[in-house]
Amino acid sequence: MNKKETGLNVFLLLALILLLPPGGFSAWTWTAGVRWLYLFFMSALLAAILVPFSVFLAKKMGAIDYPDERKVHTKPVPRLGGVAVYLAFVFTIIRNFQFSEKSLGIIIGSTIIFFLGLADDVKNLSARTRLFWQLAASIVVIYFGLYLSFPLKLPFGHFISYTLSVLWLIGITNAFNFMDGIDGMASTMSIICSLLFLGIAWNSEQYVIGFFSAAVAGSCLGFLKFNWNPAKVFLGDSGSTFIGFVLACLALSGSWATNNPWVALSTPLLILGIPIFDLVYTTISRIKNGKIHNVIEWLEYTARDHFHHRLMKIGCSVKSSVGFTALLNVCLGLGAWSMQQTGSTVATFFLLFQSVLIFIVVIVLMLLGRQITN
Repeated sequence: MNKKETGLNVFLLLALILLLPPGGFSAWTWTAGVRWLYLFFMSALLAAILVPFSVFLAKKMGAIDYPDERKVHTKPVPRLGGVAVYLAFVFTIIRNFQFSEKSLGIIIGSTIIFFLGLADDVKNLSARTRLFWQLAASIVVIYFGLYLSFPLKLPFGHFISYTLSVLWLIGITNAFNFMDGIDGMASTMSIICSLLFLGIAWNSEQYVIGFFSAAVAGSCLGFLKFNWNPAKVFLGDSGSTFIGFVLACLALSGSWATNNPWVALSTPLLILGIPIFDLVYTTISRIKNGKIHNVIEWLEYTARDHFHHRLMKIGCSVKSSVGFTALLNVCLGLGAWSMQQTGSTVATFFLLFQSVLIFIVVIVLMLLGRQITN
C-alpha cells in the first residue's frame, strides 16, 4: 500500500470514528428524517476501509482471477471484494437494527449466499452445490414471511406464490453475477438500483427498505473506487450474488402500489430492468443456439455474449459500456418513479411503452454486437 492509499485510509477511518458514537450526525439524521444518509455514509466508509483487507485475504486464500480468452482483464486480480461489501453492509444494518422478522430473514438468507459465493471464489463449487444453497437461502427468506404476495384464487395458490418467489430470488441473484463481467459494472448497477429503491421506498414511508437500500448503495460506492477500470479488486461471486440476492429481497418486500397492480408489478421489474433483460436475452439465445439444455448448464456456462460484452464489440470501452448501461437503467428507473407519482392509468401505460422502446434499443445493440462478432 503506497503513501497515498495509506493517507486515504487514515482519513476514512477518522471520518468513520466521527460517525460511530451516538449523538452528533447520527442523532441529527434521526431528527431530520434522513436516517438513510447516515447509513449510506457509514457503509461507504466501511467498505472503502475494508477493501485492502479483502485484497489481503484473497491473496492468502488464493482467490485470484487470472485472465483467459473469456475475460476482459489482462492481469491477475483478487476476487474477494465481496468481503468488504458484505461486512460493511452487515455492520451498518446491525448498527441500526430495529427491524422486522422479514428483515432478519433477508440478513440470514443473504449471509448464506455470501458464504456460498465466498466458497465458490476460493474452491470453484459445482453448479449443483450453488443451486442447492441458493434454493436453501430462498426458502429461509420465504420462511420468514417474505414472498410474492398477490390474490391467487387458484388451487395451490400459496405453492405457486412460493415457487415464483424462489425463481425470482435465484434469477436476480444470478443476473447480478452475470453482470459482473467487466470492471465496475455490477457495482455501478447495484448503486443505481438500490438508490432507486431507496428513493421510492422513502417517498412512500417504507423506511426499512430505505435503510437496507442505503446500506447496499453505500457499500457498493465505497467499493467502486477500487473496482473501477482498471480494477484493483473484483466483487467475486461472494459480492455479486450477495448484492443480487439482497436487491431481489427488497423488490419482494416493497409495497410499490396500493390501487394499481400495473405499477406494483412494473416498479421492481423496471428498476432491475437491465439485469433482468440481460439474463432473459442471453438465456433464450443460448437455448436457441444449443449451448445450454438445463439449469445446471445454465449456471455453468460462461461466454462473452452479455450486453456489456456486445457494447464492447461495437467499439465501446469498458468505462463507456458501464456508463451507457447505467444510463439506460436510470431511464427505466425514473420511469418507474414517475409511475409512482401519477394516478393516471393512461400515463402509466405511456411510461410502460417508453420502457418497451428502451428495451428495443437494447435488443438492436445486442443484435448489432452479435453481427460484428460473426
